[in-house]
Amino acid sequence: MRLVALLMLVLLLVACAEKDEAVETMPGTTPEPLATSEAQIDPVTGFKMTGDWELVRGNCTACHSAKLITQQRGTAAQWLAMIRWMQKKQNLWQFDPGTEGRIIAYLAENYPPDAARRRAAIPPELMPPNPYSSSN
Repeated sequence: MRLVALLMLVLLLVACAEKDEAVETMPGTTPEPLATSEAQIDPVTGFKMTGDWELVRGNCTACHSAKLITQQRGTAAQWLAMIRWMQKKQNLWQFDPGTEGRIIAYLAENYPPDAARRRAAIPPELMPPNPYSSSN
């Protein structure tokens, strides 16, 4: 199944590369840069195609979907905490410091905290008792 998915990804990337054609310009002129305020979005992963996005794709989508990443938000410290949790609880491999720094920088820059996305945590005194807790 993974081989089929990998083959489909390769075919999609080849098809996308074939669509990229040179921009024709008048002799003696240079093409104007495209005015984009947002980075292009990778059609396969949904990642913003800027900076080290391919490094993130290669390391993060090996274990889970890209959607799990793009729906998250965090500061560099929060992304690092998520990586540490995955390393401790989910058997994520250790990164060399340079790779880890580049991954965190990409994530923090492109998927930063957004106050409008998450509600505040429910205060403990408003939480119902946990029926599975051994301290009850």
